[in-house]
Amino acid sequence: MLFNSIEFLFFLPLFFILYWFVFKERRWQNFFVVVASYIFYGWWEWRFLALIIFTSACSFVSGLLLEHYDTRPGLKKMIGAANIIINLAVLGFFKYYNFFVDNLNVLMNNMFGCELGLLTMHIILPVGISFYTFQALSYSIDVSRHNIRATHDPIEFFAYISFFPQLVAGPIERATNLLPQFQRARSFDYRQAVDGMRQMLWGFLKKLVVADNCASFVNSYWDSYSSLSGAMLILLGVLFTFQIYCDFSGYSDIAIGCARLLGINLMRNFNYPYFSRSIPEFWRRWHISLTTWFRDYIYFPLGGSRVSKFITIRNVFIVWAISGLWHGANWTFVCWGVFHALILNTYNLFGISTKYGNDVACGRLLPSKKEFLQMALTFSLAVIGWIIFRADSIAQVYEYFASMIKNPFVGDTLKEGVDELIICTIFILVEWLQRDKQHALQFPCNRIFDYRFVRWAIYYAVLYVIISYSGASQTFIYFQF
Repeated sequence: MLFNSIEFLFFLPLFFILYWFVFKERRWQNFFVVVASYIFYGWWEWRFLALIIFTSACSFVSGLLLEHYDTRPGLKKMIGAANIIINLAVLGFFKYYNFFVDNLNVLMNNMFGCELGLLTMHIILPVGISFYTFQALSYSIDVSRHNIRATHDPIEFFAYISFFPQLVAGPIERATNLLPQFQRARSFDYRQAVDGMRQMLWGFLKKLVVADNCASFVNSYWDSYSSLSGAMLILLGVLFTFQIYCDFSGYSDIAIGCARLLGINLMRNFNYPYFSRSIPEFWRRWHISLTTWFRDYIYFPLGGSRVSKFITIRNVFIVWAISGLWHGANWTFVCWGVFHALILNTYNLFGISTKYGNDVACGRLLPSKKEFLQMALTFSLAVIGWIIFRADSIAQVYEYFASMIKNPFVGDTLKEGVDELIICTIFILVEWLQRDKQHALQFPCNRIFDYRFVRWAIYYAVLYVIISYSGASQTFIYFQF
């Protein structure tokens, strides 16, 4: 079921009423969350419910076994490894089987002239499998590390894995944050619910107005990139940069706001990344739940940055190559990961500090000249990265940038794309003014916003923009990951 569907428009109010007014007791609420979440997920393809149930069961049982054999380190390590292998094997089969078979066939043929003849399969990628697999893995790892105690209640654990707002595209929650919320009674908080609805409203505007309009334009011109001028290719890259941000962060806003309606607090997933002053800061603000997952479960165990400079550089390349593959079975994603690893390692190699004490232009309306140049450079590097990300193949990456350089920059009048640029400009200005808030519709402490008619005027204005300027409906980008 999609957030931007008619079905969800009926599903959420019905769920809200039953959740708060019928299933009032915590255990019944948890049970209802599991049932409703499976309906939400099964609306797309009910047969894949078996996978999420299997993943949940494996991690739940492993948690119990890890706790039971805590005094036997060798056996405990085997149990933890077995759970990781099982979950990654399921993920690997559905997401990477054809990718590795194709590449192995090509490799053996080119290097040894040997035709393996391994056959690919028609495999449908289950929506959200990367997200809920990583969420399940983090639980068993945290139990093994004694960051959290194993739960003995399967219903609350299954609710933790399947919680529908963030099930198919995150945030990738940690058991240390989300699971305890299913272990205690929840009460309705009016202020929290209202702010959650505001965040959902802003998320829908991001998705339906900004992302979908940009998507329609980018999809119309992308395949004919070789005949476009450099200026048009830059425009496509910039619009895709806004598309992927508003598509994914819009989903996160809707998910977080929806959870707040139900008395659940999800972690923040985006923190105005396009106002970053460096690529390292950008990655502390973009898809926070995934970047911190890789940091805590891969980068730190490898030694992080508390090792020699060479090992640190190696660790960054490993993490970003894996991060690229996490996004999909295509060498362009690996290339995108290596591209960012090269930039991040440049900072490491020269010891450039990228930790800032506050947000950009803190307490000021406008950034300083230095801050503006830093943001412009960071945004430009992000655009290059997203062009690599969007490409279908490495060859297309090369041809796209070659066309950008070879073709004259004055071949297009650029009359096309003006409306999308205006939408993006207005959007980014609003986010700039609200960059110190959790989301752009979180009202500042100002007497004018104490008046109900002012708040409702803003709500109606946002609704009017959504109804009047929504683009052609597009699937959320990160559903494919």
